[in-house]
Amino acid sequence: MKHLAQTLKALSDPIRLRIILLLHSEGELCVCDLIAVLNLPQSTVSRHLAYLKRSCWVDIRRQGVWMHYKLSKESCTICREVLKILEQHANELPEAIQDRETVATIMKNKSDTCPA
Repeated sequence: MKHLAQTLKALSDPIRLRIILLLHSEGELCVCDLIAVLNLPQSTVSRHLAYLKRSCWVDIRRQGVWMHYKLSKESCTICREVLKILEQHANELPEAIQDRETVATIMKNKSDTCPA
């Protein structure tokens, strides 16, 4: 029961929900990309990512000084089922649509300062 509560609680924050939807649509994103899309300070984004990591939603990959995040490949059945539901409704959420458009623009204009 505790795991279920923690899994669902992780999505109770709009920022964390946006991060999950972004990672689902993009596969993997650098912290710098998430900061740009969410328009939030690095400390805030990192705090939310740490919460998602503790809740088994995301995996981390380090590349030099950059941290890259993606949805966990070994997520629990509950996470996979919830993700299916989110996927069905993501196109109805204005914030999710705007976030996908913003990340597309960022990726198109990405410089070498933060590798993909």
